[in-house]
This record gives sequence, structure tokens and C-alpha cells, in this order.
Amino acid sequence: RGSSLVQDQGNGLQPIAYLSKKLHGAELNYPIHDKEALAIVIAFKAWRCYLEGRQTTVYTDHCSLKYLKTQPTLSRRQVRWIDFLETHFHYDIVYKPGHKNKADPQPACTRCRYSGRRDESTTQGTLHTRWGNDIAYRKGSTKIWVPNYPPLRQLLLEEYHDVLYAGHFGSNKTLTGIAKHYYWPHLADDVRKFVTSCDTCQRMKSSKQKKAGLLQPLPVPERPWQVVSLDFITGLPPTTRGHDAILVVIDKFSKMGHFIPTHTTARTEEIAQLFVRYIISQHGIPTTLISDRDPKFTSKFWKELMSLLGTKLAMSSAYHPQTDGQTERLNQIVEQLLRAACKDEISKWDLHLPVLEFAYNNATHAATGQTPFFLCYGRHPLTPQKPTTSATVQPAHDFITTMHQLWDRTHKRLLDIQQQQKRQADCHRNDHTISVGDQVLLDTRNLDISHLPSKLRPRFCRPFLVEAQVTPVTFRLRLPATWKIHNAFHVQLLKPYRDPNTIFVGGQPPPPPPVLVQNEPEYEVESMLAHRRRRNGTVELLIRWKGYDPSEDSWVSETDMGNARRPLHDYLVKQGVTSTTQL
Repeated sequence: RGSSLVQDQGNGLQPIAYLSKKLHGAELNYPIHDKEALAIVIAFKAWRCYLEGRQTTVYTDHCSLKYLKTQPTLSRRQVRWIDFLETHFHYDIVYKPGHKNKADPQPACTRCRYSGRRDESTTQGTLHTRWGNDIAYRKGSTKIWVPNYPPLRQLLLEEYHDVLYAGHFGSNKTLTGIAKHYYWPHLADDVRKFVTSCDTCQRMKSSKQKKAGLLQPLPVPERPWQVVSLDFITGLPPTTRGHDAILVVIDKFSKMGHFIPTHTTARTEEIAQLFVRYIISQHGIPTTLISDRDPKFTSKFWKELMSLLGTKLAMSSAYHPQTDGQTERLNQIVEQLLRAACKDEISKWDLHLPVLEFAYNNATHAATGQTPFFLCYGRHPLTPQKPTTSATVQPAHDFITTMHQLWDRTHKRLLDIQQQQKRQADCHRNDHTISVGDQVLLDTRNLDISHLPSKLRPRFCRPFLVEAQVTPVTFRLRLPATWKIHNAFHVQLLKPYRDPNTIFVGGQPPPPPPVLVQNEPEYEVESMLAHRRRRNGTVELLIRWKGYDPSEDSWVSETDMGNARRPLHDYLVKQGVTSTTQL
């Protein structure tokens, strides 16, 4: 590579210096574009004492070099060269065909007045690195510039977030840690995406967000005893008559309630007899019956009975008693009344229920502004405190008109109160973004994973596939066949799952799907942790499933382990026996 340095001192271009250099080693393999650019770099390094701080024009017979500073893509070698040139020199590159680019008549470099202007729109405006010991650093700092190589950035993020000494902290702490030593464009955004999609963080950390799902009030009935809700109060001390529970039934319109003593061992048929005796006999058949998912209300007998009566069953979603919040609130009132009335006769609390029921139904309800008695019967019952007065009998037609007007006003009042409650509740809630086909995590607070300490168990498990949307805030999930729970859940118990693989290549994969064996889904066994023997002699094993967290551990009968003989054999060897009959 050869160059010449010339200057116009008033007598035309005069030579100052000549330079020639032979290529060595890897330089011989450079593409022609880089070989020509190398000649410029060598010349500027050799003549730095002449050119630094001066405006310089470079003439070259290689046309592509005039785009060196403006080309959109640069190799690392070109970045280093341009960084050197732009840091120390002010220059322009001009193309001159070879037959005109002669050293003697037309010198290669001429010196002229420095203009002090630089083109910030060119590639040099995007260069923010410096090099030292073959490592790129961010200009003006000691932070290492990490190239746009996803596996490398993934590794750094894992080191500052996933490893034991990193602590799985949130975005801010992770960003602070990694930004002390490293930098790349959009680092903060990448850290946020990585942390929010961390599989361990999603399952192990409690949610700090507002409750998901806006309030969805139940329709307000138009007349008394159209819509009825019922629930049990349990955990009461047994009375001398054998009662240890209360069946609470409430009318959603008038708020009238009935408190029926019963016992926790009552069969579904007995509860049905109580419902007919105390409710249907006095108020007729309701159109809708609201309840939780007590086994008595989900039994085949109860469903068939309500179907024959023409009553629609409206049950709460799994582990979401707020669906029947009115009955839950009435349960608290009944317990409060019992504590006040039975402080000296705990074993006779069932004898006080009729009087307490009368007291409740004769009290003005805050929602309706009327007593349940008056809304149902159009009059107030006599009480010992009520003075005796003479009154004229109201004509039947006027009575009916008055009652209908009262019911209409009450219906409007309940609607207004319901809308007010919705506005207040929605201030503390967020609308959800879950839809059919999404992957979601399920809250573990209500799941039976008693073999794990409550303080150490995962806050969420799996993810699960959303199969259907039952209501605006209730979704049906695809659960394992061994899970004996209802598969419809309120959105408050769900959390959208962010797949780590969608953020960076090499992210933590979600749990593996089941494998179909003879058209039956089966999960791979990782190990067997314990065993127990049932009363019928069947041996069950506590299974740790491969790819799933400990909250998914479950008891499985040894007769169902036909395709897991190797883990079973290993467990038997560990226990020092040869068959499950010896466990």
C-alpha cells in the first residue's frame, strides 16, 4: 500500500512525505475494500503529527471508500478504524479515477483551511464505543459494550438474575447490577422483559397488582323470592338436639333470611327436605338458586331435583366465594347475633334461631331502605314494643298497587346501589387481558399441596391452557385428569404466563406437555419421594413430575405406574425392598 502527503504552499501541490507498506499475515486476506481503507489508516497513523487538527482531503481510486463513513453496516474492524479517524482527524474522502490519480502531478493529500463542521447524520454519529485489549467499551465510561448477540446477552441476564447469589430480584435491582459493568442499546427494556418472563419469578412470587377482573354484579330480581342464595355456617358447637350447623337461605330482592338448624353430616336428601319445608312451602319455587360448590349442591340428586323444579343453578367458580357475597355477609350477621344471644347457653344456640331470624327480618336493610317483612308482606309484624292503634283496612286494589310501586322503587334502588358498588370496587381492580388459548398460572392458595410448608410453596403453578371463557371474568382451564377440582376459575386466581422463549433465545422452557400413550396423556416421572398404604391395602407413591415444580407433586396408585417401572424399581431399591407389597 502506498501514499503520498502533499501541500499547496502557493506554488502548487508540493510533496512532503511518501509512504509504502507491505501487507502481512491476516491483512493479506482482507477484502479489497478493507485493503484500500487500511492504506488510509496507515497513512493517517504515520503522518498524525502533520494531519491532526487540520482539515484533510483524501484522494483514492477506489470508489466505494467515499461511502466509508456513511455505509449503514460496519464490521468490527471498520468500526475501530473509523473510531480512530473520527476521534483525531477531520477529513473528506474524494474519489479520483486511477488514470488521474498520479502521485507527481496530483498529490494524494492536500492541506486546506479547517472548517470545524462534522456530519452528525453519518455512520460516525452512531459510534459509541472505544477499544482496549480487544474489548469494546462505551465511550466515556468503563462499561463493556455487549454486541448484539442474543446468547451472550441472555447469559449475562441469567448471571445477574437467575443464579442463587443474584436472588431473582425485580427489574430495577437487576438493571442496577448489570449496568455497573455492561451496556448495550435498550438494556433497560431487555431487563424488564427478561425479569417479567422469568419462569421462576412468575410461579414463586406473589402478585402485587390490583385484583384482576372488573366487578360483574348479578342481575337484580324484580320480585321477592325469585332469586335465592344459600350457604352453610359450620364449626358450631353441637347442641343437645344434635345440631352443629346452620343452613342460611336469603332472598336476593327483599333480603329476607331463614336460619335453619341442621348438622354437618346431613345428606343431600335431608337438605332438600329442609329446603322444601322452610322455603318452597312458604315462598314458592325460586327461578334461580345461588350457592357455592359444596358437595351437597354439586351432587347428582340436587341437580336433578332443581331441574325437575325448573330452578336454574348458579354456582360460584372454584375458590371464589365472592360470587355469593350477600350470603357470606349474612353468615357474619348470624354469627354476630348468636354470640350476643348465646353467651351463657352455648349448647342451646339452635333454640334462639327463630327469634334471631325474626329480629333480622324486622330490621330495616340498608340496601332497600325497608324491612324484609314489609317488602314481602306489605305490613310490619306486631312486636311487644309496638303500641296498639286502631287502623282502617286498606282496600285490596290499593294494597296491590302500593306493593307493586314499592317493589319497583326497591328494584331501582338496588340497581343504583349495585352500580355505585361497582364503581367503587372497580377503582381497586384492573380489567384482565386473558383470552381463550392463552397460557395462565393458577394460584396455589387453595390447592392441596400440604406436603410443602406454606411459607415455601410456590404462589402459582404450571401454566395451564385456557379452554373457554365461561363468564366475562371466569375461565375454564385444561387441568390434569388426576385433579379432582372444578376447572372453572375466577380471573383473580389466574395470572397470564409469559413464555421465556419469546424474549430471548435459550429462555427457561415451560413444563413439558403430556405424552399420549394409547390415546391417554401421561406425564414423565422424575422421582418417587414417599409412599403410603390405604385402608384397602393399595400402595400410593408421592410422585415428582419431570419439568414441574414441587407444588405439582401428587399421590398415585402403584397400579397406575405401568409405564414408570424404572423410577419404581429405583425407589424400591432405595427402600431396601423388592416389591410394593413389602412397603
